[in-house]
Amino acid sequence: MKIAIVGTGYVGLVSGTCFSEMGVDVTCVDVNKEKIEQLQHGMIPIYEPGLEEMVHKNVKAGRLHFTTDLTEVLDEVEVVFSAVGTPPDEDGSADLKYVLEVARTVGRNMNKYLVVVTKSTVPVGTAIKVKQAIREELEQRGVTLEFDVASNPEFLKEGAAVEDFMRPDRVVVGVESDRAKESMTRLYRPFMLTNDRMIFTDIPSAEMIKYAANSMLATRISFMNDVANLCELVGADINMVRKGIGADTRIGQKFLYAGCGYGGSCFPKDVKALIKTAEQNGYEMQVLKAVESVNERQKSVLFRKFVNHFSGDVKGKTVALWGLAFKPETDDMREAPALVLIDLLLNAGVTVKVYDPIAMDECHRRIGDTVVYCKDMYEATVDADALMLVTEWKEFRVPSWSVLKKSMNGRVVIDGRNIYERRELEENGFEYYKIG
Repeated sequence: MKIAIVGTGYVGLVSGTCFSEMGVDVTCVDVNKEKIEQLQHGMIPIYEPGLEEMVHKNVKAGRLHFTTDLTEVLDEVEVVFSAVGTPPDEDGSADLKYVLEVARTVGRNMNKYLVVVTKSTVPVGTAIKVKQAIREELEQRGVTLEFDVASNPEFLKEGAAVEDFMRPDRVVVGVESDRAKESMTRLYRPFMLTNDRMIFTDIPSAEMIKYAANSMLATRISFMNDVANLCELVGADINMVRKGIGADTRIGQKFLYAGCGYGGSCFPKDVKALIKTAEQNGYEMQVLKAVESVNERQKSVLFRKFVNHFSGDVKGKTVALWGLAFKPETDDMREAPALVLIDLLLNAGVTVKVYDPIAMDECHRRIGDTVVYCKDMYEATVDADALMLVTEWKEFRVPSWSVLKKSMNGRVVIDGRNIYERRELEENGFEYYKIG
């Protein structure tokens, strides 16, 4: 089976590589010539555990190809996936210009039946626009060809995307015909012994599922952060509260961890887009507006704790930041809480020393030399008045407190992910602040 995937960003590259791992002949397409040349030479533009080795393996096996020209493979493939970006407009709505350009390119150049699948996260109603764009191009050519559109949202967690794709907990596909359903079933069959994890829906439902899923997860995070802030005021412990409510099988344990806010490419964008979709249809998503508001406030919680500890006298202080990426196992800093925190600290006259196992180059690309970049976690703490844990990388979990006592000026640890134990830090002479 031969397919094309347009867009070699996070979703497109992971999806294409994983399909090729299962024996599918995949051509990944991108208009960025430099990126395609890098991929052809084995250079991977994103960090994702296991991805680089899999790309090299399947390129060598002749199953994974890269090109800048979709038209050169349209006559060979059965399915075209659109995995291009859908960046948010200023009003929060998703910008569909790249999605529709893919559709128009297909319509201008297709010569046989194709299934055109939207993999990008798009608002409800996008498939109608894609179908219309293809039809308009076919009509201009004076050609009558059958085609199907489908929606196949991705559910990949950064840092575990390869595992998620290879062993999916569900595959959602929105289709309008049995022919498209058969093609998608055949394509995904290698990923599951039975099809009980394939969920076929109408296309609008498939488009809504992705937004609703991410918005639900974001809601759980903001709810726990809101409860954590109240816990601090009333003397409760959010970790104990989490265990108590998570034991209820109707609630479960996942995404109940309080912290310094969520970030990344999905949750912030998708919450905004769903709010905007509702507005365009005359409805107000009151819960999601609150989710968004709580999260923005939570990104400054470590700064507030820092300022309160020093009674507002923070100018000239030095802070060590452990973690820059919005989550572990990625270098992604889109909407990262660390960016908000750094900005607040710098504006307050604080010197910021940072370390992240992966995201240092990405941080430098975003904010330049406004902070001090350190070669390891301990160098960042030299002469620091306070240490802030922002991203819960594994190497930060069991630090040497004796080393920190010698390297730091102060004895203040502000834990933005609640990974440390208060008793241990206090026994080592540190003042410890956590979330909730």
